[in-house]
Amino acid sequence: MLKRKEFILGAAVGLTFAAAATAGGVIDWPGANAQERTAAGRLIPSAGAAGLAFAPPQGAPLSFADIFDQVSPAVVQIDVETRIERPQGLVQIPGLPPGFGFRLPEGQTPPGAEDDEDAPTAQGAGSGFFISADGFIVTNNHVVENATRITVKLSDGREAEARLVGRDADTDLAVLKIEGSDYPFVNFEEQADPRVGDWVIAVGNPFGLGGTATAGIVSARARDISDSRTPYTDYLQIDAAINRGNSGGPTFDIYGRVIGVNSAIFTPSGGSVGIGFAIPASIAKPVTERLMRGETIQRGYLGVQIQNLLDEYRAPLGLSEDQEGAYIAEVTAGGPAAQAGLREGDVVVALNGAPITTSTELTRRVGQAAPGDTLRLEIIREGRRQTINVRSGTRPSDVNALNDNLSPEDEVQPGRPQAPAGEVVEGMSVAPVTDALRQRYSIAEGVRGLVITAVAETSRAGRAQIPVGTVILQANGRPVSTAAEFRAVVADARAANRESILLLLRIPAGNRPFVLELSDNG
Repeated sequence: MLKRKEFILGAAVGLTFAAAATAGGVIDWPGANAQERTAAGRLIPSAGAAGLAFAPPQGAPLSFADIFDQVSPAVVQIDVETRIERPQGLVQIPGLPPGFGFRLPEGQTPPGAEDDEDAPTAQGAGSGFFISADGFIVTNNHVVENATRITVKLSDGREAEARLVGRDADTDLAVLKIEGSDYPFVNFEEQADPRVGDWVIAVGNPFGLGGTATAGIVSARARDISDSRTPYTDYLQIDAAINRGNSGGPTFDIYGRVIGVNSAIFTPSGGSVGIGFAIPASIAKPVTERLMRGETIQRGYLGVQIQNLLDEYRAPLGLSEDQEGAYIAEVTAGGPAAQAGLREGDVVVALNGAPITTSTELTRRVGQAAPGDTLRLEIIREGRRQTINVRSGTRPSDVNALNDNLSPEDEVQPGRPQAPAGEVVEGMSVAPVTDALRQRYSIAEGVRGLVITAVAETSRAGRAQIPVGTVILQANGRPVSTAAEFRAVVADARAANRESILLLLRIPAGNRPFVLELSDNG
């Protein structure tokens, strides 16, 4: 499954992977300057049900100390080195930070640039935990990705160099190995399902400080954080503090069982605000077991770009208001879906007899299939329901890299001033794709449809800033290759008293569905 989504990151509110380089921080003492709160009447504090001086609420443990003593020896600090790519043609000045120097004339190579041993490196830190007595360690993929050296620090102060056994970028999990035996280890708990409100304790290496425990509760389950880099994970949300360096550390229940692997935080500031995400044990356990055996994680693959079936798509496609499914925006040429006959504009409503309600659900269900399995897809095409059998392929390892290559700037491309050609429909001059138009607007071979050669500024399309050079592939799920076919779709929509049509547009970044409101003078 090739799914187009954006990953939110930066100073604005977003998901921050917590394995950044170790950095210092300012220690703040909350409440140090707090003012006493006045009230209309005297407040009598409760000493707890049993009348003890510091008795916790009913159902809470008296302390997390015993749990920490039990499990903390299995938690490790992970220090990594990654090589910094040398700027091309730059001679480094000794004693100055990497990147400071002078540039050589174009085509010349700095002396010794071929020798990567002297290349500058960056340090980072994360967390992990022993999952077996013979030295296997679980952590996050993003902690060790691109690492040239991995050092593990145990809770008793010992250090050892680790080797990478395997990793799975799609679930953000990795397994390391250090030599030795009789290491203290912990186990995944995948049978007892944690509930919202259950106590948890997170142990890790925030900001490089070493073994640190934080406690909280399960805040939510099956959380989809819309991260295209981990499409197969429904996260546990916890409010135990997770910060930079906690990535890869374990989340325990009050019995000392691992119920999750800390992976990401939601933050406006880069620090913990009580919204953390852990990979559930039910996902982490089978993946890490396969990595420990040296297996490569393979998943099923359709070869489509999909998105949720939005409310504004249903009426133009003639679907009921409660119809759910996954909308296919693009089909990869030569992929399993294309070979089976799936098309752009199809709406997938069931897979192997089970309903599909969202694009995420389809992605994960396809990913659970083994390469070569037959996937029975029920789709709606041009208002009619039909079944298509697809033989699953193997998900390419670079699917996310392909998605990352589609930059946000590609969403809208300003049109080049050209002489308009074609016929006007809904304020747009459209013409069938020809070799001349293909060359003028850099339209790829194999793309068929109507090229928009001009847009009236006062039209609905003009106000929506649809760029010239865009290709209309479909209208209301029907392929259009002539202005007459396009007009027929518009006429049918007006006859059905619909106020908009759904266009599938081809832009440089790929296919994009777009709801176009119809003009009032139709």
